[in-house]
Amino acid sequence: MIFPSIDKLLNIINSKYELVLIAAHRSKEISKTGFLQMPEEKYKSKKNIGRALEEVSAGMVEVKRN
Repeated sequence: MIFPSIDKLLNIINSKYELVLIAAHRSKEISKTGFLQMPEEKYKSKKNIGRALEEVSAGMVEVKRN
């Protein structure tokens, strides 16, 4: 994975495991609904998991903590 870098993502999300869960959940959501938060041509990745990570990197995915 070249973009977004894992270092930048870990500055946003504290744990690699939490990052995996968030990206997987958002990727499944994209697959089911087809809803993207940016125009499709702005994404560098063609796969949903990459797009989910790009959204996390851009701060478009909000994580609610209990």
